[in-house]
Amino acid sequence: MSNKVILVVLDGLNLSVARQCLGYLNGLIASQQATLYPITCELPSLSRPLYECLLTGVCPVESGIVHNQVNRLSQHESVFSLAMQQGRKTAAAAYHWFSELYNRSPYQPAEDRFTDNPALHIQHGLFYHWDHYPDEALFLDAEYLRRHYDPDFLLIHPMNIDDAGHQSGLDSAHYRNTVRQADIILSDILPQWMAAGYQILITSDHGMNNDRSHGGTLIEEREVPLFVIGEHFSHQQAQIDQTDICGVICELLGLIHQKPIARGIL
Repeated sequence: MSNKVILVVLDGLNLSVARQCLGYLNGLIASQQATLYPITCELPSLSRPLYECLLTGVCPVESGIVHNQVNRLSQHESVFSLAMQQGRKTAAAAYHWFSELYNRSPYQPAEDRFTDNPALHIQHGLFYHWDHYPDEALFLDAEYLRRHYDPDFLLIHPMNIDDAGHQSGLDSAHYRNTVRQADIILSDILPQWMAAGYQILITSDHGMNNDRSHGGTLIEEREVPLFVIGEHFSHQQAQIDQTDICGVICELLGLIHQKPIARGIL
């Protein structure tokens, strides 16, 4: 199996709010074009540790990326490294912590914000370092990368949902409306990806709480969605852990890998 894959990580998106506010994505489920799998994120429920988990299949206590201030390159094989080593093209429109995990650390904005280097794990990148960087701009960045470089694996990582949660908390109009806005953006762009035959995963790193934070074991901090779209998913009931997502992507890309995988969703 060798497909082109898009992974969208809607940072800070809680599962219950995804069910309530992502009207377009839930409409795709109702029309049997997408499937939602609930996932419990690994611990601690923090961003940089879970970016590493999603891209390597290694949980934070094993990766050593245990909080957001651990600023170093990943020490594990990732989707990016495996894809690059096996001749696939990689790209990311994402927060700069992904650049620090898989390309160069520390991130230097003047050098690393725009990346075009076949020798790096993320070969083509448009990175940002502002939490309020507009999701609309981020998805346009991603579309530029997709259309200009035609990557086999594209990561898209907007931050506005998480930023709204930190400002206003889980149970707030600000947070919910930011999720609704992301759904509108996806409703404009997903039909193009689907028509082009991409296998698409839309998930989150962690959820959010009413203290305007996350990092612990509360259900609302740990429960996140995984929406899958594409003909190579089974769209059947299955159990999937957050550590399985890396292996699922590797399998879809046709990569040789030794990552854990939830085969029931393929």
